[in-house]
Amino acid sequence: MSAEGLIKLTGVAVAATGLSHFVRPQIYESLTASAFPTNTLQHTYIDGGIETAIGLGLIAPKTRKFAVAGLLAYGAYLGLNVARNR
Repeated sequence: MSAEGLIKLTGVAVAATGLSHFVRPQIYESLTASAFPTNTLQHTYIDGGIETAIGLGLIAPKTRKFAVAGLLAYGAYLGLNVARNR
């Protein structure tokens, strides 16, 4: 598989994971609670929306750089919230 194909496949996987937050939020409850112990379900949906947008952004070459920047910012945002709530 080419690098382009691998990036697009990764985008589809990230977007599908994001969408699954809305279909089966209980799967993500314990993970989300470590970063957001209050309003966990609300944050599960927010995280799902962010992941869906990042995944879709990775698929299109014109938005890929923004999606990668968003992915890095999202990772920092989650990491800081986990560290803050320990």
